[in-house]
Amino acid sequence: MEPTLPLFDEEPARPLADRLRPTQLEDVVGQDHLLAPDAPLGRMVAQQRLSSAILWGPPGVGKTTIARLLADGSNLAFEPVSATFSGVADLRKVFAAARSQRTIGQGTLLFVDEIHRFNRAQQDSFLPYVEDGTITLIGATTENPSFELNGALLSRTQVLVLKRLDEAALSTLLDRAEDLTGHRLPLHGDARRALIAMADGDGRYLLNIAEQLQALPDPGTPLDTAALAHHIQQRAPLYDKAQEGHYNLISALHKSMRGSDPDAALYWLARMLDGGEDPLFVARRLTRFANEDIGIADPHAIQQALAAWDVYERLGSPEGELAIAQAVVYLTTAPKSIAVYRGLNAAHRAARRTGSLMPPAHILNAPTRLMKDIGYGKDYQYDPDTTDGFSGADYFPENMDREIYYRPTRNGHEAEIGHRLERLARLRAQRRRTETGPASADAALPGPPDQWK
Repeated sequence: MEPTLPLFDEEPARPLADRLRPTQLEDVVGQDHLLAPDAPLGRMVAQQRLSSAILWGPPGVGKTTIARLLADGSNLAFEPVSATFSGVADLRKVFAAARSQRTIGQGTLLFVDEIHRFNRAQQDSFLPYVEDGTITLIGATTENPSFELNGALLSRTQVLVLKRLDEAALSTLLDRAEDLTGHRLPLHGDARRALIAMADGDGRYLLNIAEQLQALPDPGTPLDTAALAHHIQQRAPLYDKAQEGHYNLISALHKSMRGSDPDAALYWLARMLDGGEDPLFVARRLTRFANEDIGIADPHAIQQALAAWDVYERLGSPEGELAIAQAVVYLTTAPKSIAVYRGLNAAHRAARRTGSLMPPAHILNAPTRLMKDIGYGKDYQYDPDTTDGFSGADYFPENMDREIYYRPTRNGHEAEIGHRLERLARLRAQRRRTETGPASADAALPGPPDQWK
């Protein structure tokens, strides 16, 4: 006998994630920092005074569910729209309905999913209705509101950050799924932990995979991690090369290198590469790091960064990624100094302050008789021909006091440079003492030793 086709009015089975959707705020997992009685949303619901808010968090952590439950808990009509499919015309209908409901004492919670997809003009359309209380706006976004929402809307809402679900929260969801269906997942303990890790903090993804596993023919024995991997494809890491994840991870890599932690630096490098980041972007940032954070403390650092860049361009992935990892470890463990970086900034400030002062005449070339007659090149001393290889001449503009911009640290190669500069400062002071007396010689000294640290 052939199977009977379902009737048109029969409702298809609801997905497990939808059947497990919490019906009260107390059942939402992983967001106690917002929903506990003494937390922001918990207090609002208890006081029946819900404010407009933006729920910012990764996928599958309960943003839509929380919005629905906030409406129920605050006795507000729930009006959901998606910024992906809706426009200003749809919003006008919601606003009109909300205004009509308000006349009979019924408030409205407008939930806007993916609110960051509305353009600036569309975002502005919310402002008067939020301001006069016609709607309570709850927006959901996976993107940083600071970048994606305009300032006027942010000033009228409270941004609440939802966390990715931790292992305990995801384990609770699996327990609930098994209780609801009455079937244990066919998994060994290590495979169950691997499944939770694969979910990467996304509860909806976890429940969808659990539903697939429960639909498998009876495997006879529970699946181990290898069998689980055979049945379930590993999800791609949550990483958007053009959005905040991109900047967060490169910042984490940079700070780990600056903090001389090679293990953390390699972890963040691996996260970026696994997420599909362009290795050449990383190579460019390593080159910047070598100049900005290491400088002359290790003159070989920039060579290591450029070599990694060159090797990757020659070999590509995955072989060339090892050269980038080698550069990461080298730069991370190298001595750090931003003395050159600070020195250039100080020199820029001085250059802007002093304007167009002429160089001293003795260091100017004199290709014409007129230039010689007015003193160009007069009394110039060629340093390599002097006894110490150092003339001690003044190269700052006339009528400008000598200033110190580059103050080497005691780290790595810069310690040696610092000792050399201190010796040259003493030689310069001796020359000044010979020419003009002790008072002017003191001005040529580099200052107390702690300035050089």
